[in-house]
Amino acid sequence: MSDSPQAAPAPPRRLKLGVGAAIVLALVVLSAAVGLGLLRGQSAPTESVPMPTDAASVGGTTGELYVHVLGAVESPGLYVLDLDARLVDAVAAAGGTTAEADLAAINLARVLSDGEQIIVPTIGAEAGDAGAVAPADDLIDLNTADQAALETLPRIGPALAERIISWREENGRFQSVDDLLSVPGIGEKLLAGIRDGVRV
Repeated sequence: MSDSPQAAPAPPRRLKLGVGAAIVLALVVLSAAVGLGLLRGQSAPTESVPMPTDAASVGGTTGELYVHVLGAVESPGLYVLDLDARLVDAVAAAGGTTAEADLAAINLARVLSDGEQIIVPTIGAEAGDAGAVAPADDLIDLNTADQAALETLPRIGPALAERIISWREENGRFQSVDDLLSVPGIGEKLLAGIRDGVRV
């Protein structure tokens, strides 16, 4: 009779242990679920963020500017450069200049335009002559002529010649003879007087 009161408390202890184990197990499962959810939530932005960056870098390095490099360079030819390329980049792409190149006759810092032909002249060469086949006319090329050549045009003095060269360096190639109207100091009358003596 004395044994039965001592055996009675055992079931509640087992019950308490079972409930405690269930709570611990539930907490472990809940923690795992929350942790997995957090990891999934973080993985999406981590994977998607680099993609625009990569796309932008690829787009920035894709060459979309075609230039034809001639004259006193090691490897004359057609080259594809970045859109913000300058004349020095075109010369470098063509293998650099030869020993005969007249670097004082070109502006290596000038921004390039798509479809441009670049002629690196040789020392002592006349304007427009860089060892390449010259056009069979005596017209002054607005995109390659130096100041002395421009001053041979009617009513074009040193000041206007400098303005033409400055406009060309700041804006790229003349696309047509009419672009001369954008040069300060050149109007319709002056353009009409030199139109037959120039080309682009």
